[in-house]
Amino acid sequence: GLGTGAAFSYGIFATVQIALGRHSYVGDLYFESAGVIIALISLGKYLENLSRGRTSDAIMKLMKLSPETALLKGKAGFEEVAIEEIEVGDVLLVKPGMRIPVDGKVLNGTSSVDQSVITGESIPVDISESSKVIGGTTNINGVFEMRATVVGSDTVLSRIIKLVEDAQSSKAPIARMADIVSGYFVPFVLVIAAVTFAVWMTLGYGFVFSMSMMIAVLVIACPCALGLATPTAIMVGTGRGAEMGILFRNGEALEITHKIGVVVFDKTGTITEGKPRLVDVHTFGKHGREGVMRISASIASKSSHPLDVAISGAYSGPLLDVSSFEAYSGKGILARVSGQEVKMGNHRFISLTPEEKKLVDELSTEGKTPVVVSIEGRAAAVLGIADVVREDSMDAIKSLKKMGIDTYMMTGDNSRTAMAIANQVGIENVISEVMPEDKAKKVSDLKREGKTVMMVGDGINDSPALAEAHIGIAVGSGTDIAIETADVVLMSDNLDNIPRAIKLSKETIKNIKQNLFWAFFYNVIGIPLAAGLFYGVAGIRLNPMVAGAAMAFSSVSVVTNALRLKRIKI
Repeated sequence: GLGTGAAFSYGIFATVQIALGRHSYVGDLYFESAGVIIALISLGKYLENLSRGRTSDAIMKLMKLSPETALLKGKAGFEEVAIEEIEVGDVLLVKPGMRIPVDGKVLNGTSSVDQSVITGESIPVDISESSKVIGGTTNINGVFEMRATVVGSDTVLSRIIKLVEDAQSSKAPIARMADIVSGYFVPFVLVIAAVTFAVWMTLGYGFVFSMSMMIAVLVIACPCALGLATPTAIMVGTGRGAEMGILFRNGEALEITHKIGVVVFDKTGTITEGKPRLVDVHTFGKHGREGVMRISASIASKSSHPLDVAISGAYSGPLLDVSSFEAYSGKGILARVSGQEVKMGNHRFISLTPEEKKLVDELSTEGKTPVVVSIEGRAAAVLGIADVVREDSMDAIKSLKKMGIDTYMMTGDNSRTAMAIANQVGIENVISEVMPEDKAKKVSDLKREGKTVMMVGDGINDSPALAEAHIGIAVGSGTDIAIETADVVLMSDNLDNIPRAIKLSKETIKNIKQNLFWAFFYNVIGIPLAAGLFYGVAGIRLNPMVAGAAMAFSSVSVVTNALRLKRIKI
């Protein structure tokens, strides 16, 4: 504005002089310079907008996921209605190939659903009655009815779009630094331009030459590239994360993530699946596995205790009649099955031989919960129940170690169980027997040691620790409270996305630093050249139009560099 304004103003002055008969001013009409500078800058802005438009591809793709209509159940059957008309509680029909309209729960029918657009996981998920489904995902092959549980702006897809939009429009600390630098840079350039004009006038090169040099300085030093360096990289970085199922809540989270030195994992539901499973069946004497499982499952089916649910869930055969059932808190169950007295519970509830007790201790050492089954007063079997480690936990922890990041596991379980799980996944640092309210304090203690801490959790009891950590990560299956508290949300349960999030952060920050370097380097070279530093030595001067073109394309180069993040392999 200053550069082209000065050229245009002087052109008007020269026109007036020509009208007054001073024809020597014919060579001083700088209208074409102003016009070409504006044309070149406009071209640069056009190319820049084309490039920047591609940075919000992630949001555009997400917005297109939501279908415009849905099949709503009415008195006369199913009719097609606008998505906006769907309310919580409505029953909807989803056919093969259709996008699921809103979040809900399957009422009847089975199918496979492609959730890759939301979770980043390529393998379809099988659904049946009571399964949760996410709006925007694609039904592959079955027909099912569902009840809408969340609609409008509260759906998972809408919340993802809001998260990505907020992240892309937020400023990272490094961006604020660029703003501060620009605040000093602009007055500095104005002073350089004024000094350039004064020096060339003093050296006797005349008003027109001096003003041309001043205009070149003003045009080439426009700090557009400096202003674009950070926000474009953050937009592309957060968009790339969204495509991978990694949602950064803001630019600050994206920046801090690359500094992480310690990752603290909650155990239950994060490193493990959070659901107890029957993993071992050891029988004694004449009792066979099938017979013990049938009796145990028959009793367990009468209870809602998580251990009993694991036992009954592991047996699919016919059950026996249970004629009496009595539960003893903290001990176990006494029942009669097919006329036999059966006890099922811990070793304090049932008498064991030294050999049987040794087996119970071995299972405990392996992090399993032993359940003893006795028939007619004699131990018949010991069942080992465990919260199974996620398949991806070991890979994720191995990747973090390769990156030089320390890993910790934090749990309320006893130290023996905690160490057994930690040994399975390769974690050396274990914080066990921690009450939920103390988790945040443990994270605070690590921070006081000067470490940049990331906390990974999924439950309500993890929320204070997620908020206390420098970066809190909530896994997608977690509670809404954990997700709202976290700085980063993983849309799938895949823990491999944790090292990928850190790598993406590192690549984004590297990209920002490259952009800032080239933006500064360009000005360091360009300003002295425009001011005529090399004119006296080599006769090199920068025409204001060339300066305008250079300034425009410097902005394009910065945006183009940022767009490389879209193709980066992580």
